[in-house]
Amino acid sequence: MKARILFIEDERDLSLIVCDTLRQQGYEVAAAFDGIEGLAAYRSTGADLIVADVMMPRLDGFAMAKEIRRTSADVPIIFLTAKSTIDDVEEGFDIGANDYLKKPFELRELLVRIKALLRNKADRDSGNMVYSIGNYTFDATNQLLACNGKETTLSNIETRILEKLTSNVGKTVDASEMMIAVWGRDEMSNRNSLHGYIHKLRRILRHDSGISIVNQRGFGYMLTVRKHAE
Repeated sequence: MKARILFIEDERDLSLIVCDTLRQQGYEVAAAFDGIEGLAAYRSTGADLIVADVMMPRLDGFAMAKEIRRTSADVPIIFLTAKSTIDDVEEGFDIGANDYLKKPFELRELLVRIKALLRNKADRDSGNMVYSIGNYTFDATNQLLACNGKETTLSNIETRILEKLTSNVGKTVDASEMMIAVWGRDEMSNRNSLHGYIHKLRRILRHDSGISIVNQRGFGYMLTVRKHAE
């Protein structure tokens, strides 16, 4: 079956070019021209992936995504935006974005990111991504971390960082590799943000003294889990 992509962009010329390109690549494509139309289209027919501009009339991309995330935690969302500050990028990821592409962008780069997200979604749909981390159970699919009957809901960025560390437990994950996986690029502002999110995850995981996220200075971070004495 063709993957269905919902493309939401108020610049109609850009929308026409992108939608035609996506159809040529074999995707089923629906177009909307503001956040209200996009939300209605998603609620009516759904989508396997959403590409949405941030700055749109009537309802912006962030507000629209918040509404979609109330009922759909797993549909991949790529934001397109001319905004370039790290605060804007972090806001998008915290809302639940899976990727973020700055305007102007190359169509080929958008296609690569769409393929990667659809492949990841297919992998996730084949079964929940659930990990054991010491006394914690980490449900990456639903962004939940549980310990002793108490659940903590993680942000999208926290989930992606912790999943990267957990799938490489006992190994150093290169900081640049992690930033590219989470934000799509290695920049100094992202390095500062990554350090802040690592600090948050350490605080969240503090209830198991056997868990550590170690800073390998100059390289990256490593998740270690020490077994408790019987």
